[in-house]
Amino acid sequence: MTTDTTALRRSLADEIHAANPTLAPQWHAALASVPREVFTGTAVYRQSGSHWEPLHRAALGEEQWLRLVHTDRTLVTQIDGLDAVAATGPVTGHPTSSATLPSLVVRTLQAAGLRGQEKVWEVGTGTGYSTAILCHRLGEHRVVSVEYDSGLAARAAAHLKEAGYEPTLITGDGLQQHPQADNCDAVVATCAVRYIPRSWMWQLADHGSITTTLSGWMLASGLIRLTLDDTGAAHGRFTADEISYMLARPHERPPSPPFLRQHGDTRRARLDPALLEHWAGRFVAQLAAPSAELMHTAQGPVLRDVATGSQAWTTQDSHGWHVHQHGPLRLWDSVEEALQTWQEAGAPPLTAFGMTVSDTAEEQVVWLRDPEGPRWHLPV
Repeated sequence: MTTDTTALRRSLADEIHAANPTLAPQWHAALASVPREVFTGTAVYRQSGSHWEPLHRAALGEEQWLRLVHTDRTLVTQIDGLDAVAATGPVTGHPTSSATLPSLVVRTLQAAGLRGQEKVWEVGTGTGYSTAILCHRLGEHRVVSVEYDSGLAARAAAHLKEAGYEPTLITGDGLQQHPQADNCDAVVATCAVRYIPRSWMWQLADHGSITTTLSGWMLASGLIRLTLDDTGAAHGRFTADEISYMLARPHERPPSPPFLRQHGDTRRARLDPALLEHWAGRFVAQLAAPSAELMHTAQGPVLRDVATGSQAWTTQDSHGWHVHQHGPLRLWDSVEEALQTWQEAGAPPLTAFGMTVSDTAEEQVVWLRDPEGPRWHLPV
């Protein structure tokens, strides 16, 4: 018996709308119309412990495969550059491409405030699914999409054509300038960035907007919509969404050697490291130490600065937590100071934070409560 994918798409759209009643009907209609199965290919990865196992459409069976595809979940399609269809067995590594869960796609697009007449530059074509959602809502002639990975770009183009959409597609670095995207009304990124690329500012029309997730090497992220003002600077506030996208490849953390503790200065920690488990708390810590990565050990959390090799590691005894700091940067001092500032403000959620980007994009600041309040500069 052939599975009715139309019914599955409608069911998925209804499920997402029920969970998010504020979803605009145009995005509901796009979810119900775009055939997600076209964009997932014939294999995805399924996590099994520390490994990723390829799951093939033929082995799973058509009906079960289509039901899997039409669930509100992220389907990982590539691990460290290896496509699931090419994997012959379990692999280790990190996801480098996925079919993002549909609810996250439309939450991001709704946050962009699109009304239906804008020219949109999408950064991160990926499988092409989010591009198809945009085409359904805006019309393919208003959509320009760029993908860094040439293999993904070629497959996305084929998927989009099969689904009946032919937007303008670019293979290249989405953090650089592309003439096809000049004078766009909105940039929408389906990848995360550590700071706003200058090219995004330069290619916007007057009063255009940028919607992206701001993230870093502690993998704490916030969704924000920035709008250009009359001077060419951009401003905006973060939404309440606790969401994450993969970092844009040029912004990814460079490879690092195994962690080895280095003895240094030791003192009692003034704050509980458990604050780093709080979404907004980790976001604040990332602002204070933008080139540091966060790791977890059996003894406690560890901060290691990718640029300088500085480290801060924690231990606990019957008297509380201690922090050990080594290297030119006192990572825990910086993080602790920022977390204290956040706590003194009432430990608010991400909606209390905003961001300002100068007209040249050379100065980028995240602030708490208002632009004149506590502020942190991004690593432009």
